Amino acid sequence: MTEPTHAVFLSYASQDGEAAQRICAALRAAGIEVFLDQSELRGGDAWDQKIRREVHDCALFMPVISANTASRHEGYFRLEWDLADQRTHMMARNRVFIVPVCLDASPEAGADVPESFRRVQWTRLPAGETPAAFVERIRRLLSPALPPLSAVSAAVPVLKEPPRATRRAKPVLLAIVVIVVAAAAGLAYLAADRFWVARPSGPSVAAPATAQAAAAAFNPPPHSIAVLPFVNLSGDKEQEYFSDGLTEELLNSLAEINGLQVAARTSAFSFKGQDNDIGTIARKLNVGAVLEGSVRRSAHTIRITAQLINALTGFHLWSKTYDRDLGDVLKLQTEIATAVASALRVTLLGDVAAKVELGGTHNPAAFDAYLRAAKAFGSRHEAADIPTAIAAYTEAIRLDPNYALAFAGRSIALTGYAEEAATGAAVRENFDKAQADARQALALAPDLAQAHLASAFVSAQGKLDFTQASESFDRALALAPGNAEVVRDSGGFAVYMGHFDAGLAALRRAVVLDPLARPSYTALGRALYAGRRYEEAAAAYAEGISLEPGYKSAYGQRGLAYYGLGDLASARASCETKPDYWGSQQCLAVIYDKLGRHADAEAELAKMKTALGDAAAYQYATIYAQWGNRAQALAWLDTALRVRDPGLVELKTDPLLDPLRQEPRFKAIERELKFPN
Repeated sequence: MTEPTHAVFLSYASQDGEAAQRICAALRAAGIEVFLDQSELRGGDAWDQKIRREVHDCALFMPVISANTASRHEGYFRLEWDLADQRTHMMARNRVFIVPVCLDASPEAGADVPESFRRVQWTRLPAGETPAAFVERIRRLLSPALPPLSAVSAAVPVLKEPPRATRRAKPVLLAIVVIVVAAAAGLAYLAADRFWVARPSGPSVAAPATAQAAAAAFNPPPHSIAVLPFVNLSGDKEQEYFSDGLTEELLNSLAEINGLQVAARTSAFSFKGQDNDIGTIARKLNVGAVLEGSVRRSAHTIRITAQLINALTGFHLWSKTYDRDLGDVLKLQTEIATAVASALRVTLLGDVAAKVELGGTHNPAAFDAYLRAAKAFGSRHEAADIPTAIAAYTEAIRLDPNYALAFAGRSIALTGYAEEAATGAAVRENFDKAQADARQALALAPDLAQAHLASAFVSAQGKLDFTQASESFDRALALAPGNAEVVRDSGGFAVYMGHFDAGLAALRRAVVLDPLARPSYTALGRALYAGRRYEEAAAAYAEGISLEPGYKSAYGQRGLAYYGLGDLASARASCETKPDYWGSQQCLAVIYDKLGRHADAEAELAKMKTALGDAAAYQYATIYAQWGNRAQALAWLDTALRVRDPGLVELKTDPLLDPLRQEPRFKAIERELKFPN
C-alpha cells in the first residue's frame, strides 16, 4: 500500500533536528499532516523517490533555515530545497508554496538559499518554538475555506509592545492581526512581477488598538521611500564600491520620478553595517516604504535581487531578481524604478527611461570607473583625497567621451579641490578645468540636473558670476526638485544672495530629505548664521558634528556662531577642537583678539598666511574687520577680488564683515560683484 502524501514537508539539516521536531509537534497537534524525515542518512532509490514524491505533492514546503544550513555546502536538505524551488517555476505567481522558517538571526540578504526562498518573508521561530499564531496561519494556508482571520484574532496572543519589522533577523512572531490590517488597507497586491500576496516582513503582533496608535504616531508622506545600501554578494569586499554605487544610481533614478519622495543617499547609507529594523529606519527617515536588496557581480553579468517593504505594516509589496549583462545597467535602473513606482501606485509622467538614463553610459568599464570616482569623492575627508576621485572620473571619460555624468562629477570634484587649493594659481587652474567640464556635460545632456549643478558651483565660486549661478541653480532645482544635494546647495546660495526666507525654507526641506546627513545641518547652520540667528545656528552645527565628528569645518563655524552670541568661552572651546584646520585658525584669530590674547591671534593669522598665501584673502579680510583694522580689511578684500577668491560669495551676508558695510570701498566692491536682485 502506498503511503499518502502530507500537507507540509518539513526540510531541515540534521543539526536542527530537535527544533524541527518542535515545529512538527506543534503542527501535528493542530491536526496538520507533516512529513518529517528522521534521518538525512537514509538512502536508496526507494527512499529517494519517496522524497521526490513528497516534495512534488505536498501543499506547503517549509525549509528550516539556520546557521547550520548556512555552514553546510552539501546535504540531503539541499536536494529537497532544489526540488521545491524547481516546483515553484510551474506554479502561478500568486500561489503560496514556500514557507521559510528561520531558527536564529541568520540574515535574509546574502543567505545561501534558492531564489524562491528570498521572495517570501521568513518567519522567525527561535529554536523551533512555534506559537499558536503561526500554526493558525498554516491551517489557513492549507484550508482557504476556513472563516476569516478576524474571527480568530482574539485567540492570537497580544504583546504589550509589538516587535518591529526587521531588516536583519530577530526573533519575532507572525501576526495574524497585522495581516488583517494590511488586507483592509488594500496592500494585497497582485502584479506581473513575482511578488506574493501581502507577505509580512519581520511580522508584528499587536492588538488593533495598538496598531492604530502606532500608525497615528508614524505618518510619513505619501509615496516616500528610502533605498538602503544593497548587500555585496560578489565575494570580494573590494567590490563594495560597486554595490554602493549601483544603489546610489538606483536611488537617483527613483528621485527622477515625479510623485516620489526619496530619502537622500547620505541618510539612507548611514544604516549600513548596523542591525536596525525596517520600522526604526523608516521612522528616522520619515518614509513609508523601504527598498533593499543584493548585488552579485561577475566578469560580464550582474544579478540584482530587490524587495520593497511597506514600513507601516512590514509587508512586502514587491520583489524580483534580475540577471543582466553589465552593459544593460542603465535599462535595469529604469526597470526597477518603474516597478517600484508602480508598486507604490505612483502615476508615471513622461518618459521614465529618458530621465533615468540621461547622461549615463552603456560601457561597463566606464560605469565601473564612474562608481569608483563617486565612492572616492563621497567618502573624502580632506582635499588630499579628491585627486583619486578626479583620476577615476578621468578614466570614465576616456572610456566613454560622451559620459555626461562623468563630466559633471569631475567638474564638481575640481571645484571642491579648487576651494582647498594652497595657491591662487592652483585655484584658477582647477576652476577653469571645472568650467570646461561643466560646459561639456551640458552640451552632452542639456537636461541633466547634475550638469546644471556643476555649472552653478563653478559660476558661483570659480567665476563669481552670481547671476549665471542663480540661473543654473534654478534650472537644476526645476529638473531635480527631490534631489537633496540640489535643494541644499540652491538654498544655501539663495541665502548668500540675500534671499534669506526662500533659502532657509529650501534648507529645511533638505533636512527633511536628508535628515541624517551632516551637510544638511551644517548648510542650515551657515544660513542661520548669515541671518544672525546665532543660537539656532550653533544648535544646527552641533547636530552636524554629532553626525560626523570628524568634519573639521563645523567646529570653527560653530565657534563663530557662539562668538555672535557673545559666548567667548564656548567659541574658543569649539575652535580649539580642530586647531590645525584653517577654518578653526580663522575663528581663533577672531576669538583670541576679543579675549585680549593679541599675540595668539596674530599667530593664528600668521599660520594661515604661511599655509594659504593669497588664496585665503577673503578670510584675512574678515579677521582684520573684527580686529577693527578697516584699512587692512579693505585691502585684503581688494586682493580677494583680484584673485577671484570664492569666499566672496558670502560678502553680502557675512556677519564678520558688518564693520565695513558703510565704507565706500566696500560698497564699490559689492557693486562690482553684481549680486542679483
